[in-house]
Amino acid sequence: MILSLDVGNTTIHGGLFDGDRLVFQFRRTSDSHSSSDEIGVFLRSVIRENGADPSAVKQIAICCVVPDAIYSLRGACQKYFGLSPFLLQAGVKTGLKIKYRNPLEVGADRIADAIAGTHLYPDRNLIIIDFGTATTIEIVNREREYLGGVILAGLRISMEALERRTAKLPPVEIVRVDSAQVLGRSTVESIQSGLYYGTVGMIKELKDRLTDECFAGGKGEDKPLVLATGGFSGLFDKAGLFDVVIPDLVLKGLNLALRMNS
Repeated sequence: MILSLDVGNTTIHGGLFDGDRLVFQFRRTSDSHSSSDEIGVFLRSVIRENGADPSAVKQIAICCVVPDAIYSLRGACQKYFGLSPFLLQAGVKTGLKIKYRNPLEVGADRIADAIAGTHLYPDRNLIIIDFGTATTIEIVNREREYLGGVILAGLRISMEALERRTAKLPPVEIVRVDSAQVLGRSTVESIQSGLYYGTVGMIKELKDRLTDECFAGGKGEDKPLVLATGGFSGLFDKAGLFDVVIPDLVLKGLNLALRMNS
């Protein structure tokens, strides 16, 4: 069994793999100040609660965008599983050609998305949209070249900014808005519509511009396949923004990266 952990700014998204098969996945709030004991006890508990044996875990793979959390994560893996984890970071094999001006700047989660995307859809141009704390867009061509991407504020960041920076706007539940109605008739509905359709509009515009810029307008064989992933991707599965929704793309990419480097 392989335990894969995607440690983000808001949540830890984990999954247990048996070969290529994702047995189960889980999420918990991410806290860079959690101790190794807190993390280790949680991981063993969540594995047991999902009907698996923690002692069956033979390898652990981590991608982490919170540097302060890495020390505790390593300690948890060593103390509670007797394993030194694989960390997806600069210098490991990815199967990609990173065309960023400074490859060290690319987030590990973005690389994991690209690894999984090129594995699942080889010889295709890809636009990968990850709806997480930040919404990120990755561009990967059929030659497995990671060309770059776009980063913008995610849904939760936008909602929290409205709450904190205004006197009367409340926090709201982030939901899919009825496609027949954009107009909000209450403050809550107005915020929800703005968050949802604001994101739809931004993604449509960026997707079109990136297709024109990177794939010659997306005509014929150059047409990119658009993938969506991340915790909020399911909200937009009926918005006509992408071809495939794969919520666990990062975990699949981590599993593949571990194999490349074993």
